[in-house]
Amino acid sequence: MASPVHPDATPSAENRLRAEAEWMRTENRQLRQALASHAVVDQAIGVLMVLSRIAPHDGFTVLREISQHTNIKLSAVAEQILKHAQGAALPDVLRVELRAALARHAAGPRPDGP
Repeated sequence: MASPVHPDATPSAENRLRAEAEWMRTENRQLRQALASHAVVDQAIGVLMVLSRIAPHDGFTVLREISQHTNIKLSAVAEQILKHAQGAALPDVLRVELRAALARHAAGPRPDGP
């Protein structure tokens, strides 16, 4: 059954409306995914702040560096950090990169400059 459209709509106008509706559904789905991913990243930053005593901007940098060095999406790294905070084992590759990134950012300012 065809979806209802304005009675005066021409076939091309109807097609444009359908295409626009599909585009809006796709954009809505992508925005919902981005919002959920952002929340996971923020929670992981909070975990790093508490457990590693680093600043929020350093927490994001640590997640980003782990993501870049392992070629794992940032949101997937964040999900693993959250699971680890709840008692799950952290995969070896993430554990190694997490330690390295924390060592770079938790050390504080160096005597020879930032």
